[in-house]
Amino acid sequence: MLWRRRMRMRGRMSTPTPDIVERDELMTRLRRAEGQLRGVQRMLEEGSTCRDVLTQLAAVKAALDQVGLRMISDRLRTCVADGGTDCTAQFEEAVATFMRFGSLAR
Repeated sequence: MLWRRRMRMRGRMSTPTPDIVERDELMTRLRRAEGQLRGVQRMLEEGSTCRDVLTQLAAVKAALDQVGLRMISDRLRTCVADGGTDCTAQFEEAVATFMRFGSLAR
């Protein structure tokens, strides 16, 4: 799962699993969106045009949507990769989360 911290040992060096790499990528995306949002605040303070502000808000929203979609797809991938015999419940939960996320993203 995305938030599990597992480390593989190779000799004395530990290598992060894809879960940790994925989490780091998500954190990078969130920090980028945070920077974009600060930019929107500056734009408002400086009196930028409505169109420019709305364009940047759309970019922030898209960045956040991508984080959510990556988290949901990771959950589905994890379920399949684990090869669990009862993947149906996890799949239904992931689909419900996806549907809720999709309705919030509008």
